[in-house]
Amino acid sequence: MVNILSIDWDYFIPLKREWTGSYMENNRYRNLKWYERYFDYKRKGQNLETTVNVDSNLLNSFINDINTKFKLDKANIYVSDSHKTSYYIAKENKCNTIYSFDAHTDLGYGGLNSLQFEVNCANWLGKLLWESFIDTAYIILSPYSFEHKDQFKEINSKFNIEYITMDEIKDLPDISFIHIARSGAWTPPWLDHHLFYLIDSFNKPYTVLNLKHRHWNPEDITLADMLGNII
Repeated sequence: MVNILSIDWDYFIPLKREWTGSYMENNRYRNLKWYERYFDYKRKGQNLETTVNVDSNLLNSFINDINTKFKLDKANIYVSDSHKTSYYIAKENKCNTIYSFDAHTDLGYGGLNSLQFEVNCANWLGKLLWESFIDTAYIILSPYSFEHKDQFKEINSKFNIEYITMDEIKDLPDISFIHIARSGAWTPPWLDHHLFYLIDSFNKPYTVLNLKHRHWNPEDITLADMLGNII
C-alpha cells in the first residue's frame, strides 16, 4: 500500500468567510490580493496581521499527534504552493490512499461534472478517484472549514470517501509521501514563517516544488509599487 499524507496549510488558519471562493493560483492572488485586503481592512480600522493568525493550539496538537497516528519514518516530503501537486505525486507513484487535512475537500465543486475539467486545486482529489488512480480518500476537514460532507453527496456516493477526525485514524497507516501545500491564494503571506515551522517539525529533508518566497512588506508601499513588483 502506497499512502499519501496531504496537508493544506489553510487547515490551521481561521480565515474569513468572505474570502471563500475559487481563485486563480497566480501572483495576483498569492501576493497582490493580500495587500488589497490588508489595506481595505486597515481603512476599516482592522489590522489583518493581528486578527488573522495561525491557531497555534491546533498546529501544535497536530504536530504532537501526527507521529502517533501515522508511520512516517520512510516518508518522502514535498512542499509546494498548489495542493494539486498531490494529484501528480499520487498518479506517478501509484498511490492507493490519501489522507487529506484541508479546509476544503478539493473533490470538485459542481458534482461529477466538475471532474471532467482539467486537474486544478479545486478538483485534484476528485480527479484521482474519478480516474481510478487511488482507491480511498480520507478527508479531515479543518475545524475552521466552511464546507460539509453533505455538499458533496453526488461525489461521495460514487467513490470510497470517508470524512474522519484525527482521533478516528487507526492502525498506524504507513505513509510513503507527505505533501505540504501553502495554497498561497488562500493563506496570508505574513504567516509563511509558521508554515516552515510545520515543515521543520517533521525533522526530515524535503523537496520544494514551485514555491516562491513572498515578500510581505505593507509599510511604505504604494499601489503602483505593488502593481509593478507583483503582477
